[in-house]
This record gives sequence, structure tokens and C-alpha cells, in this order.
Amino acid sequence: MCPLDHMSPDHKNNYKKLLRQYLFVAGTFVAFFLIIDAFAAAKPHTARYFNKIFTDTVPLQDTIPLKTLPLPDTTAQDSSVKDTLPPLQADTTLPADSTVADTVPVKLSRDSLDAPVEYKAKDSIVLMVPDKRFFLYGNANTKYKTVDLTAERMNFTQNTGILEATTAKDTSGNPFGRPVLKDGEQAFDSDTLRYNFNTQKAKIYHTRSQYGEGYIHSEQTKRESDNTIFGFRNGYTTCNLDTPHFQFRARKIKVIPDKLVISGPANLEIEGVPTPLFIPFAIFPITHGQRSGILPPQYAVNAQKGVGLEQGGYYIGLGDYFDLTLRGDVYSYGSWSLTASPTYRKRYKYNGGLNLSFANTRFGDPAVKSEFTRSRDFRITWNHSMDSKARPGVNFGANVNFGTSSYNTYNVFDYYTRVNNNIGSSISFSKTWQGKPYNLSMSLNHQQNLSTGDIMISFPDASFNVNTIYPFQPKELVGTPKWYQKIGVSYSTVLRNSVNFRDTMFLKKEMFDRLQTGMQHTIPVSFSIPIGTFTLSPGLNYSEYWYTRKMFRRWDANKYNPQTDTLGAIDTTYQTGFFAARQASASVSLSTALYGMYTFKKGSKIKAIRHVVRPTVSLSYQPDLASAAYYDLQYSHNPEDITRTSYFSGSIIGVPGEGKAGMVSFGLDNNLEMKVASEKDTSAAKEKKIKLLDGFGINGSYNLMADSFKLSNFSIYARTNLFEKLNISASGTLDPYVVDARGKRLDQYVWEAGKVSLGRLTNANITLSTSFQSNDKKSQEKEKQLEEMQNQDQQSMDAAYQAQQRQLEMMRNNPGEYVDFDIPWRVDLSYSLTYSKSIIPDSGGVVVNFNQYLNFNGDFSLTPKWKVGLTSGYDFINQEIAYTNMYISRDLHCWQMSINLVPFGTFRQFSITISPKSGLLRDLRINRTRQFYDF
Repeated sequence: MCPLDHMSPDHKNNYKKLLRQYLFVAGTFVAFFLIIDAFAAAKPHTARYFNKIFTDTVPLQDTIPLKTLPLPDTTAQDSSVKDTLPPLQADTTLPADSTVADTVPVKLSRDSLDAPVEYKAKDSIVLMVPDKRFFLYGNANTKYKTVDLTAERMNFTQNTGILEATTAKDTSGNPFGRPVLKDGEQAFDSDTLRYNFNTQKAKIYHTRSQYGEGYIHSEQTKRESDNTIFGFRNGYTTCNLDTPHFQFRARKIKVIPDKLVISGPANLEIEGVPTPLFIPFAIFPITHGQRSGILPPQYAVNAQKGVGLEQGGYYIGLGDYFDLTLRGDVYSYGSWSLTASPTYRKRYKYNGGLNLSFANTRFGDPAVKSEFTRSRDFRITWNHSMDSKARPGVNFGANVNFGTSSYNTYNVFDYYTRVNNNIGSSISFSKTWQGKPYNLSMSLNHQQNLSTGDIMISFPDASFNVNTIYPFQPKELVGTPKWYQKIGVSYSTVLRNSVNFRDTMFLKKEMFDRLQTGMQHTIPVSFSIPIGTFTLSPGLNYSEYWYTRKMFRRWDANKYNPQTDTLGAIDTTYQTGFFAARQASASVSLSTALYGMYTFKKGSKIKAIRHVVRPTVSLSYQPDLASAAYYDLQYSHNPEDITRTSYFSGSIIGVPGEGKAGMVSFGLDNNLEMKVASEKDTSAAKEKKIKLLDGFGINGSYNLMADSFKLSNFSIYARTNLFEKLNISASGTLDPYVVDARGKRLDQYVWEAGKVSLGRLTNANITLSTSFQSNDKKSQEKEKQLEEMQNQDQQSMDAAYQAQQRQLEMMRNNPGEYVDFDIPWRVDLSYSLTYSKSIIPDSGGVVVNFNQYLNFNGDFSLTPKWKVGLTSGYDFINQEIAYTNMYISRDLHCWQMSINLVPFGTFRQFSITISPKSGLLRDLRINRTRQFYDF
């Protein structure tokens, strides 16, 4: 019999004609119906089952119930030819519940299968009865159990149970219709495929299959019944092209489904060219989830530490809820570091991670003590988040960052982390009682200045709050409420414990001697009364302060030395116990909103400008309840230099003000909008609103009961977003009083001195920022991913946030490795200006701080595969360029190359990295880094 590839259409037609004549001569009724049903004409075949008549008689030893096979569906109209081979041939004329005795022979085929085989072809199906073979032409498809095979041509031999699938050739001689075998999640794309239905083994030629993130190209492949794969002359790669850019060439390879890809000796090829890189064996995991293994180190050169290996270690998977990562660095000059990073998680409950880092840094030659230094440092970070669904109303979270002040200097390569002198921590717990108007929160906070070594720790900090309740309001309010029914009362209490110390005092007696404790209670009473377009809001407020320590400061003339600092003559003593201070106030405020509209002439592009003014006036009275908390302090050798100070100065809960106060406070907020004709709007109005100023205003107060300096400083502000592109914000402070030649404030207003001004500008700041970029080619896909992330549960969002933070840290360190080639160009600009002017009394000295800074970063694509980026800034005051990072990135399809350069500054760096994009081979990277420090 001719093979399938060489059978011509004429041969097929002649054979079908001879076969029909032969069967007609035989004259059997059954054969006649089978011929009509299976091979008649060139119209779709409608039978669901094809019953094999070429069977042998096999006696059955047990009683077997027979079931009626389903009748053919003669109404089916399909453009394809389709048949099914049944697993068992039976006499369908017997009742469904009949049985066959031991002596009754039933026709069973010796080579019958244990499951039906469904097959179809778009062109035709040819059956060769004597040889028990059939041929399928034109987009053929065969299904057996979980196996789904598609090819342009197939042929099946029933005696051997082997199905062969091949391609066909078009008029140009090019092959098409490659066989594709799918079995569960496994898929094979090949030139020729042979599958044995009996043993469920397969032999595949020139195949390409995917396992996880990797692809295997093999000249020959054997598939065992347990789905194990053996390949001959293979190539492993993560490049998804038919001709990959790189691959590991191995003579033999074995694939254990959903577990491992194992190969013998392999050679790395790039663009089909062998490289000198050989490996004795390779193991590529394709298991989803945890898998313990070695983390390869990266080669680095450091000017101070020498040649080293960084970030090498081991990952240990300890189950679904816990894992551990161990990493270390070692350098030729003797420096080393170790980091342990355990993480934990429980779905719908909590997740978090801990980092414990220890480092030993050596500089210079130990033999020369004057030039040799050593720094032993540590850092502890911990983050924990709790799923809101775990315990409704209860939340616990932690974000801890604590360590020695020199750790970042010697062991962190991220510029932004190095220059940040402040780190902090926060651990918080909160509880809200459902259906109750109160809540509780507790926290531990830590702030540390790495340059000065100052540390502040507050623990425990707690607050208990009762939301506003309306004691005079009935449970069921009917009609308009009375004025007294709007009276609301709330309560809050705050507990503070704080200590400030140097890092050298940690856990020593000096640290605990500096501990401060305080508690504050506040009971506000408020309600509002609408009066036409105005809102009147009276209120009462009572506060009480509790202290555990009282401070006494006095002038000691015996310690005074004119040649030294005057403060050295002030003696300080403390008294512990329970102390209290109180404060009360009554207030009433009135607010409204005024609208103004200016309409332009008809035909003008600008239709109208609207101005909204929101004035607020309030009056408050504060009796003198805290005078006992103050005393007179002589602060110099002159007995007349006396000031009023509190026994509780510097307390963490503050000090109530001394004396009576009758304050008139005022505020004025403005909003300016413009309505213009819109060229894009196709509606009838064809107008759009543009915000000229989101807000601008002024705030201040006047103390009616003060002896002097009754008017407070004025606070001014403005903010807007022009054209939805330019963000502008500005603020400042005006002092309405003049100063004398020595810098002392006089009780005289600036405008009384002949100046047309509200006061002296003591501080101001203005910031501008904008961003421009071209259209994102994949913006819709990214928006879809963002929506999917927002729909995730809280734990998944927290885990994604933590992964994002880790990636952002890596991006800051090597921005060239994380560029977006979908955006051709991007520019971000920001400008800041700050100004402050302070006068030192009794000296006439003026301290002026003026900073002006421009920051810019952006990138652009030289070609679709090349991108250049720059991050830098300019200090106008010092006239110098700020931290600058330049990078060049090249998209190599399955690889990426980046060059990062920090050309000048305290921390200079150069690095070039070539790495695969696949996460599976992320450690297969070529990196050359050089770092320089100027201390």
C-alpha cells in the first residue's frame, strides 16, 4: 500500500470504485449498508460510530450486560467527514438489559481500544478494509481520551494501533498543516508524528514544545505512556521564536512533566554560533510554586572593597505559608555581609516579611593602623499586613526600618537610599466596634537621623475616640429637628510615651532617664444652625493634660562665665509624680459662599468667568486656667531678662496656653473658573470649564485680650492645575509687625510705618511640575491589568504592593533594566523655590535661606529597540548639577542590555548588564559594575 504522502487523488478515486464493485458482488446486506454509510458520495458523513466488522470470535467467560449503541444521527449536516471507533462491538439488535451466557460467542476485536476514537477530516476519509487502514485528508483531527491530534494528513493502521500524522505541500512545494499533539497541558508542534494507541507512546520528529517559560526544540522525541519525554539533539531556550536568538544545545534531554527539564552536557549558542560556555549538566525547574535551590552570585568590582561576589545564596521553600532566602556578599579586601529574609503568608489572613542584615566592612591595610578602619553594621526591616476580611473591625500592620547609621553608607547601592538621612518605623493596631460609636488605636513609632545619630522612639502610643453622638436627638426623628437636637458631643483621649537619645545610648540607663509620658483628654461640643445662606456653628471645647514629670529651670550665677555660652548657667532639675493642667474655650463661627459671574460678548471664545468666595469668621474665648503651669525664668546675667516658661516645656502632648484670650479668626478662600468654547465637544452647548485657580486665600486671627502683638501672622496660599498639565502650588507667611535695627519686633504694623503691604514675607515656597509623554502602545492592556489588580483581595493586593516596592528599589538602582519600550518618549519636569528669612533678636543678625532647584528626567527611543534616558537636576543657588544617572537600553527580544552611568558626585558608578527577560533565567546575566566613593 502506498504511503499517505504519495497517494494521488486519482489513485484514491480508482480504489474507491473497485471497492464498491467488490462489495456489490459480495451482495451482503450488512456490507451494502456499511458502504453507503461510510463512503458514499462526496457529502458529509453522518454516522456517529463506525462499527468494525473485521473481528474475530472470542468466547466470553462471564455474563456481560449489553447496552444498545446510539443510532446514527441522520439529520446532521456537517461540511466535514466524521467517524468514531467504538471500544466494543456488540449486536445492537438485542434488548438493552439482555445478557449473554458463557457459551454465547460475542465478536470482539483483538486489537480493539479501551476508549472511542473520534476522527474527522475536511476533505475526505478513505478506508482500506483488507489492510484495516484509513486515511484522513484536509485539516484532519483525531481525539482519543485526553489526546487531541491535528494535522493536514493522517493514516491509521489498526493491526499495529499506530497513527501517523504528517504535513502536506502546496503548489510551491512548501509544507503546511504541521501536526500538533495536545495531551492535557502538553503540546507538541512537529513535522512528523507517530502515536501508538495501544501503548500510548509517541515518536515525534523535529518538534517544538513549551514547558513553563522554556521552549525545547528536538530533532527526535520519544513520549512514554507516563508522559515522560526523551529528546535527541535538543535546544533549550526561553525565546519564543522558531529560530531562537539563543539556546542551550544538548545531545540528550529528559522532561518530567510539571517538575523538571534535565539535560546532560550543554553548550550555549547565541544566534546559532557556539560559545566557549559549557555546563556539565542543567536542571530547569518547571514546577509552579516553591522550589528550593541555589541563588547564583553576581560579579562586582568595588573601589573600596575590592573584587567580590554579591547576592549569592540559597532559597528554602518551607511550605505554603513560609519560606526563607539567605544571601551573602564577599569581597577580596575582607568585607562581607549576610542577609536572612524569611516571608510568611496565610490566604485571607495576613502576610509579611523580615530582613536581618549584618555587615563587616574593612577599609585600608590592617598593617597600617592609621589608615585602617572597620565598620560593623546591622539593619532590621519588617513589614506585616492583615487582610481586612480576617477580623472585621481589627487591623494590625507593621513597617519597621531600623539599623546603624553607617549601614546605608557602606552596604546600599541605591543612591536615593544613601542620601536619605532619615529612616522610620511604625507598628499599629486598631479596633472598631461594629455598631458602636467608639474605636481604639495603638502604635509604636521610630524616627532616626543617620547623619547625627539621633533616635526618637514613641511607645506605647494610644488613642481612644468616641464619635459624635447627639444626646438630645430621639431614636426616630420626625420632621425638622430642633436646634438643641443638633447638639453633638464627642470625646478623645491620647496617651504618649516618647524618648529621644543618641544611638550610643540604646538600651542604657541614659535612654530610660529621658523617657517622657503624657496624656490628653478632649471633649468638644458643637452644633450648626443654618441662617439663610449662612451657617452658624457654636461650640465648646475642654482639654485636660496629665504629666508624670515636672521640669524646673533656674539661673545659677555661680556657673556663669562671660566667655562661654550663656545657657551653661541654667540649671535644670526634674520632679516625678502626677501633674495636671487644663484649658477650655468657647467659640462661634459663621460661614457662607458668594458667587460672581462675568459674561463676555456673544461670539467670544471665552464665555464667562465665575468667582466663588467663601469667607469664614469665628470668635473664641479662652479663660486663664493654665497660669499655675508657668513661672518666671531669668535667662541671662541681666536680672531684667526674664521670660515666662512652663514646667512642662517640651512635653510630647504639648502645653496649654497661658492667659486669657479672645480671638477673632478670619479666613477667605477663593475659586476661579472659566468657561470657553470647545472645538472637540459636539454637543449643543459646545463649552468646557477650565480651572484658573483651584484655591487661593488668606487666614489670620486677632487677640482682643492681648496686651501687645494682637494680630497674628497671615498665612497665604494658592494652588491650581493649568490645562490639566501644569501643577502649581504656593504658600507663604507674612509678619504684620516691623522690627528695629537689632532685629526685635515692635508693636507697630508695617502699613503704619509707611509701607503699602500686609507684612514682611518671612517664608515662602512655590512648586511647579509637569509631565509629557507620547501615546502608550499598550495602554488598554495596562489599564486592564490595573483593573484586575484592583479587583483582587486585600492579601493579593498587599503581596503585589510589596513586590512592586522591591521592583521599584531595583529600578532606582538600575533604571536602564526597567524601561518601557511601548512609550517612544517621556519627559518629567519639576521646579521648587523655597525662601525663609529670620532675624536673631539682640544681634541684628539676619539668616536667609534660599533654595532653587530644577529636577528633570526622561527618555526617548532612538529606534524601536534602542532607548536613552537621563535623570538629573540643577541647583541654581550652588550652581552645580545634582545627582545624575544616564542609561542606554537595548531590547534584544528575549534578552535586554542596559548601561548605567553615574558620572560625578559622592557616589559614582558604572555598570553594564546583559540579562534574559525570562524570570526562569534571570540569574544567567552578564554584569560588570564599578563603584567609587568620595567621603
